[in-house]
Amino acid sequence: MLITISALTLAFGSVVYAQQPVWAQCGGINWSGGKSCLYFSPITTSPVITGPTPPPTTTIGGPSPTITFDPWPTTNIQASGTKFVGGGQPWTAVGANAYWIGLTGLNSTEIDAAFSDMRKAGATVVRTWGFNEVISPNGIYYQSWSNGVPTINTGPTGLENFDLVVNSAWQHNLRLIVSLTNNWADYGGMDVYVKQITGSSNHDLFYTDSRVIAAYKNYIKTFVSRYSSNIMIFAWELANEPRCKGSTGTWSGTCNTTTITNWAKDISAYIKSIDPSHMVAIGDEGFYNQPGNPSYPYQGTEGIDFDANLAIDTIDFGTFHAYPESWGESSNPSSWGVQWINDHAASQKKASKPVLLEEFGVLNNQASVYTAWYNAIISSGLTGDLIWQAGSHLPRGDTPNDGYTIYPDDPVFTLEKSHADALGGNI
Repeated sequence: MLITISALTLAFGSVVYAQQPVWAQCGGINWSGGKSCLYFSPITTSPVITGPTPPPTTTIGGPSPTITFDPWPTTNIQASGTKFVGGGQPWTAVGANAYWIGLTGLNSTEIDAAFSDMRKAGATVVRTWGFNEVISPNGIYYQSWSNGVPTINTGPTGLENFDLVVNSAWQHNLRLIVSLTNNWADYGGMDVYVKQITGSSNHDLFYTDSRVIAAYKNYIKTFVSRYSSNIMIFAWELANEPRCKGSTGTWSGTCNTTTITNWAKDISAYIKSIDPSHMVAIGDEGFYNQPGNPSYPYQGTEGIDFDANLAIDTIDFGTFHAYPESWGESSNPSSWGVQWINDHAASQKKASKPVLLEEFGVLNNQASVYTAWYNAIISSGLTGDLIWQAGSHLPRGDTPNDGYTIYPDDPVFTLEKSHADALGGNI
């Protein structure tokens, strides 16, 4: 999902209103780029954060401090055929996205409350962002840039803040899928690397420019190494929704499915060289490469070839997203989504690797559409799913609401729990 929040603005503070109408999907069919999208409602209560004293400051950009985590659970989750296993036993991946959990200034009590809500919905996995690229440091950020030079923030407003997320995940027995950069401009993403290092707006240089790739690998090394021995990490993701084009709308014109597949091979192998014990996925939308197919997500025009990417040796499982209303499939999003799920379940079986529907959402008739999709997930044998997105009512206001958000008092919340039970959630 493309979210738009100024990388310098806390979700609980002021909102920079966008050029696109509310709920409009950037990056969809015929998208030409260059605009922003508004995907959440501002909270009107006080944004003042009170909480525990932050940990001691470490040098920004300096070496990461030694982190000690609680010792249980006792094993990483791994792929085995089309399923996941933990300690040799079947393990169900089901849950939600919460990109905001470590980026919006929540204190440890609020993170605990949000994770508790997700757990009540039957979640075993939460997907979140492990990035925030900024030019002018402010609030929570993980890497700042000045004149083409990046500095990783390992202090209390940086990776020490993400430590709170990982420790709370342990308290609630929730595994984390962590995306390491963004195709879109939200929280910086790929275009910051490209602009800072090359001076260009050509989005696809992120996949081919050696200087950009080296800078991204440097960030990966620091972030992934910090948590390489922590079993609450379910998997690392190369990016959120990688495509040839991004928010700038400009590209070199030469990017294609081979470009991104080759990049995915390189980056996934690099992550494995640092952390061979955790799984790696791409984080893509699951687009197919079938030129001439009348349906946009099947045409290969965004640079993603789901089957080719799933075959990469250093990719442990496949990911796909489902936003038919935003992809030009609004006449019957329910049935289109069922077919989309069945097609990816067929790819899963062919590759003999797990596949997750790791983002999905509609804005209309959510309960009926999600019921149909959940039934298709069960009947098709798809490995699991993560809804976009989780929400909580906190004392100082609601977590971000983009129209897809499911709070504990929403009827879909109960539906999530029933589905998690049917899928075999590990509670």
